[in-house]
Amino acid sequence: MSHTTTKSTVKERADLALNDEFLRKAVKFTTERLRGGKLKAAADHGNWDDWRERGRQIRLHTIAHLDYYLTTFANNARANGVHVHFADTDVEAVKISLEIAAAKQAKSVVKSKSMVTEELHLNKALASIGVEAIETDLGEYIIQLADETPSHIIIPAIHKNRYQIADLLSKDAGETLAPDTTILAGYVRKKLREKFLEADIGMTGCNFAIAESGSMVLFENEGNARMVTTVPKTQITLMGMERIIPTWSDLEVMATLLPRSATGQKLTVYMSGITGPRRDADADGPEEMHIIIVDNGRSQQLGDPEFQELLNCIRCGACLNACPVYRHIGGHAYGGTYSGPIGAVLTPALKKNVAEWDDIANASSLCGACYEACPVKIPLHDMLVSLRRRKVESGHGDKIEAAGMKGFAALMGNSKRMNAVLKLGRIGQKLVVRDGGIRLKVGPLKGWNSYRVTPSLPKASFRDGWKTLEQEIRHGLTEADPAIQARLAEALAARGKKGGKGGHHHG
Repeated sequence: MSHTTTKSTVKERADLALNDEFLRKAVKFTTERLRGGKLKAAADHGNWDDWRERGRQIRLHTIAHLDYYLTTFANNARANGVHVHFADTDVEAVKISLEIAAAKQAKSVVKSKSMVTEELHLNKALASIGVEAIETDLGEYIIQLADETPSHIIIPAIHKNRYQIADLLSKDAGETLAPDTTILAGYVRKKLREKFLEADIGMTGCNFAIAESGSMVLFENEGNARMVTTVPKTQITLMGMERIIPTWSDLEVMATLLPRSATGQKLTVYMSGITGPRRDADADGPEEMHIIIVDNGRSQQLGDPEFQELLNCIRCGACLNACPVYRHIGGHAYGGTYSGPIGAVLTPALKKNVAEWDDIANASSLCGACYEACPVKIPLHDMLVSLRRRKVESGHGDKIEAAGMKGFAALMGNSKRMNAVLKLGRIGQKLVVRDGGIRLKVGPLKGWNSYRVTPSLPKASFRDGWKTLEQEIRHGLTEADPAIQARLAEALAARGKKGGKGGHHHG
């Protein structure tokens, strides 16, 4: 699977993001708004967990029978006049797309939002054969002008504020545009209208593909996908193989879950169902339609008890909005096409070579907020733990960390050894404690102490303090009632006998 490549590490990219105040404020503002909207929409709808479970069961069933539903969809789509292609790899998917463009002698392609085309780096591939690819989703258009990748699944320009966007669009327009959303959107609308009319091919992603009718469904708010699928003479839809759902009735559940989870809307402004190219009685639509069904590593998850549910994802972005890590560092710190908790799992899971895995699976607090936010209950936090385990088991873990954990296990496995080390630590820390904390930024403390202070070891441990407290309590009780001492002695003696018979004595 192709991903955004970078020589930097997750930590280095995260450090850059943490020091970018504009980015942090922009991401925080938008994710909080989206998260709040989702929570309100779920509460207003009622029985949200029941709907989540319905969605989960639909996805579990579909993925468990994916071969059947893919075949059914392809057969029905072909019966509708659609050219259906299957691409095992990113290279094949790009090759098919370029062949269609070449056959149509295309000069320009207008695109609606599609994470799969981002995954394939299709814009660059089209440019290599002289075809201009124009993003028509407002956020994607902004990102294209900035020569960046999306930093959020549904809000690609989440990391930019209106002043930065105004600067980008002003350069594109050749004149100064005020940082007013109405003015900026008006400029983009006018420019893209010309591109729609000139385009030879319209290219889309796919939110859901309906197996029973061979239809594909798009959710959007701007109307650009409608233009992409009706004005150009040729349409190409690229979809991940897991986008299938069995029936239109199942779409009712997904149409309830997706908009509410993504933006807090009851329904997106536009929901388009497309069943083949234009017919004689149709007023508009493409004369020719192609659907490219992309595997690109997805089938590797089938049958894997730890990762098959990864294919249940409906790309709503709710896990990103809920994730405390994403909300601090944004999407580019993850280094791939997909970001947030879903990206931290999807990016390495779809790579065959464990040695190539980045450390993005460690970019998580494992708090489980992603699971609680997910409309189809994907246990992303468990998957992140599994990824970490697999990397270590394959011999590609951090050697220093592994040695440290062995030492920690040896220390914690022996109370006398642990107490001895703690006593030595209390003595040794006097050399480095300043203002009640350890502030050194060296070795394993460098990362931690760059953003916080390591607390010093207390003068007495909890165990030592408990002994003193226990003595004080006993003394106070016996002074109040001497008979209590005798009862305490009897209780302790009975407890000792129980322990001698095989019971467990927990101090």
